[in-house]
Amino acid sequence: MNYTNETPLMNILNLFTSENVPVRGPEEEEIDIPNWQIGTTATPAAYPGNGLAQHSMLYIGEDCNRMFLIHNGKIIWTYDTGKGYEYDDIWMKKNGNIVFSRMYWAGEVTPDKKLVWKYEIGANEEVHTMQPLDSERVLMVINSMPPRAVIVNTKTNAVTYEHTVPYENLTQRGVHGQFRRFRMTKTNTFLAPYLSQNKVVEYDMDFNVLWEYEVNKPWAAIRLINGNTLITSESDRTTYEVNPAKEVVWKICLDELPEEYRLASSQSCVRLKNGNTILCSMGNRGTAPQLIEVTPDKEVVWVLKDWRELGPATAVQILDDPGDPEIPGDLER
Repeated sequence: MNYTNETPLMNILNLFTSENVPVRGPEEEEIDIPNWQIGTTATPAAYPGNGLAQHSMLYIGEDCNRMFLIHNGKIIWTYDTGKGYEYDDIWMKKNGNIVFSRMYWAGEVTPDKKLVWKYEIGANEEVHTMQPLDSERVLMVINSMPPRAVIVNTKTNAVTYEHTVPYENLTQRGVHGQFRRFRMTKTNTFLAPYLSQNKVVEYDMDFNVLWEYEVNKPWAAIRLINGNTLITSESDRTTYEVNPAKEVVWKICLDELPEEYRLASSQSCVRLKNGNTILCSMGNRGTAPQLIEVTPDKEVVWVLKDWRELGPATAVQILDDPGDPEIPGDLER
């Protein structure tokens, strides 16, 4: 099958398995894998979907600093970034390079495992957001006092945009709970989920408020192609689809899922072009599934509970879903 037009990333997966890809890259650092993570059980055959073969995907999770590239039901490539905290955001670009956030730094690694860009942040700062804006620029938000949105050219390391992000009561809150996901939309606005301030705010690039929605502990917010906003509330255990009039038009609570493959919690989410939604979870230390895919009618069509091959799932990029990762808003994640 030729994927060139709609799924450009599927055409470059051979870059990750070519002869020039080393077992370990020059900057790759060994990680610790707790015994509850990798090496235990695979997804039960009776679970919905096709296990690891359901989607080609780039996969990361907190507490496991190994990124996984999965294709045709197998892990075809990994990259380790050493001890410490934590993966929260990751994207494969159309040249095969992968940009990612590691809480205290951000980076870009090639398919042949060369770390071609590393962005260090200051003391008492964190970075949990990473989004490509084109082939060279990436958007990050630096959790800080105050937080700031930053656009960096990864080829030159030049900061092409920087702006303080409004934040209330800075002195009363630490930086860790400020932001996880922060996205630029296709109309060049910002969606900011305030994890500790229980709201999602849409701003223009001068940080004038365009839209605001109150919700408990929003981990992620995505502007969908239909104009609605998909929000994952960590404390409500619910993912909401909210229209511009602030009406909830769809939602799914984890407690609605069948008990035998219910997620313990959810962090980020993905809306596929077919309308299905994938919820990502850390998996409660190996006791619960990592990924669930549900239809708009909330039918569960895929459950991934694979602790033989993988660690927790904080985020995935579904590579076989149509879209351009370098056009903001083209992938709903």
